[in-house]
Amino acid sequence: MLEGLPPNDATHVMRVEAPRRQAQRIADLISETFDPAEVAVANFERTDDDWVVEVYAGAAFDADMLRELVEIAAGPEMAAAVTFGEIEQKDWVAASLEGLAPVAVGPVVVHGAHDRGRVGPHRIGIEIEAALAFGTGHHGTTQGCLHAIVQAARQGRPRRVLDVGTGTGVLAIAAERLFHTEIVGSDIDIVAVRTAKANATANKAPGVRMVHAAGAGARAIRIHGPYDLILANILLPPLKRLARPLASLLAPGGRIVLSGLLTAQVPAALAAYRAQGLHLVSQRHIEGWATLTLAARSGRPRG
Repeated sequence: MLEGLPPNDATHVMRVEAPRRQAQRIADLISETFDPAEVAVANFERTDDDWVVEVYAGAAFDADMLRELVEIAAGPEMAAAVTFGEIEQKDWVAASLEGLAPVAVGPVVVHGAHDRGRVGPHRIGIEIEAALAFGTGHHGTTQGCLHAIVQAARQGRPRRVLDVGTGTGVLAIAAERLFHTEIVGSDIDIVAVRTAKANATANKAPGVRMVHAAGAGARAIRIHGPYDLILANILLPPLKRLARPLASLLAPGGRIVLSGLLTAQVPAALAAYRAQGLHLVSQRHIEGWATLTLAARSGRPRG
């Protein structure tokens, strides 16, 4: 997992080794505590139950605060094992990615350039490198959405797809490669849009159309609707705000995939979208994160 990418001048690293579940809790708590534009959290496997959490930033850490967060997540023994160091300015990306194994979901394999040769035959390889945008494929929310996309491909390929908050574009690219149709990806962050465009080109996904939009009501989004499938891997507050506009973009019988949700946030998300006439089709939980698939009924959802 790699969550958040710090400035290019990142020179400080915090490191701790822990069993898998404890490492995941440490990584999640730290990534939720800090601004992802300032701090990156990498969580990767050394052996079956020996994982490493590394935290990168451009300024020296508050050591007491980091140890306190580790203690909350995994206990005092783990907090005492935390170490701090400095790295060369150019090395933080490589250090974050070296331990990340490819992520396989159905036929889709998300990987970095360092694992290009590990993608097997008859698989859909999607190469995503660290950049100033979220989404390397290793987080539970991204994996949950990839499962939903693969399931949609098995049930019949949607013709019109929207990916809201596209980040690196990994979900839009996966959908294009599986569905062989035009995919609209949008983000409020111009850096994310540029990154996603570059990733779509590099991964030979010509059907991906990226737009810079401040909301789901933007003309560049609405002009291509209604959509048979909408992907929204963001966070609970914007998901709730987007419930009405996203429902109005959905074709009759279409589906919305929601993620970026902690398990405890599922009821709030469901309430917002059920109020728009959608019903829950399925849900998947990965390492404390939830992905929901909801469907519009045969009539048009309320807009």
